[in-house]
Amino acid sequence: MRISGWWRGLAPIAGALLLAGCGLQSGSSVPLPVGPGSIEPVAELDGVAVTVGSKDFTEANILGYVIEFALTAAGANVRDLTNIQGSNSLRDAQLNGQIDIAYDYTGTGWINYLGNEKPVSAEDVNAAHPEQVSETDVERAQFEAVRAADRAEHDMVWAAMAPMNNTYALVTSRRTAQETGVRTLSDYAALVATDPAAAETCVGTEFNVRPDGYPGLAQKYGIDAGRAHKQIVQDALVYQATADATQCRFGSVAATDGRIPALDLVLLTDDKGFFPKYNAALVMHGPFADAHPRVAQLLAPISARLTNEVITELNRQVDIDGREPAEVARDWMVAEGLVTVD
Repeated sequence: MRISGWWRGLAPIAGALLLAGCGLQSGSSVPLPVGPGSIEPVAELDGVAVTVGSKDFTEANILGYVIEFALTAAGANVRDLTNIQGSNSLRDAQLNGQIDIAYDYTGTGWINYLGNEKPVSAEDVNAAHPEQVSETDVERAQFEAVRAADRAEHDMVWAAMAPMNNTYALVTSRRTAQETGVRTLSDYAALVATDPAAAETCVGTEFNVRPDGYPGLAQKYGIDAGRAHKQIVQDALVYQATADATQCRFGSVAATDGRIPALDLVLLTDDKGFFPKYNAALVMHGPFADAHPRVAQLLAPISARLTNEVITELNRQVDIDGREPAEVARDWMVAEGLVTVD
């Protein structure tokens, strides 16, 4: 999705971004060496030039490096354009063919890029029996909708959706959850209605105004936004402020952020299914995807391993332990047997 780890890893590519004239330059080399593991050299990819991009937060950088190391092990000539500031900049670079491949999020594609106001819901999957629709069913339906629409409208190819879902969420400290009994967003809405001060909430700037943020949340759960006690803070400050429960008792977060388990924060259950699905998936410029179908085939088994638990732990190693995203990505791939190092 969108937050955490601002500017980490920028130094290796500080000279690689040129946001004037023709736009982005060709990038820099892959930051760390890898060799084949279970990913073996692929004849069709030998020497193929591939420019890999990512957005400028911890998780996006990790995912970008996962692509880079996999394609390097397969024999491609990979260029690094990770850490691009903002979703729109990455998207523009892909539309213009300056970036061949990146991980992006299905919710971002559906709402931000394609302009839809509402995400795909359980009712859309099965209007007669939405209660029988699983979260996985909704995630798959959202992916399929984005894939079809973006190919038709922009010649962008979505592939290899991962099970990880970095959606928006509200959290609270374990102590606050025990004191208030709030475990779901319906519980939170009830607390806002009865004791707004006890539901003091820190929200990021975007979350405060986005239709898939607090305004939509309030509408879905019947929250009187005028009664809600909110503090607008930088996204990175929400986690500790909520854990301390001094500045606020609830906070808006990205669901796979490594600071959630590290600070023992409790994710509130979205019991009415409001928040969009933000599953990570490969996004490729159409001409590149058509010319090199082995890329998606190679990366699909890797995407399948990227669960919420896996990516949250990798994020934690960067944001809590202070490690570099490239090292974290490579070490995980080595541990999985995907690549090797000398």
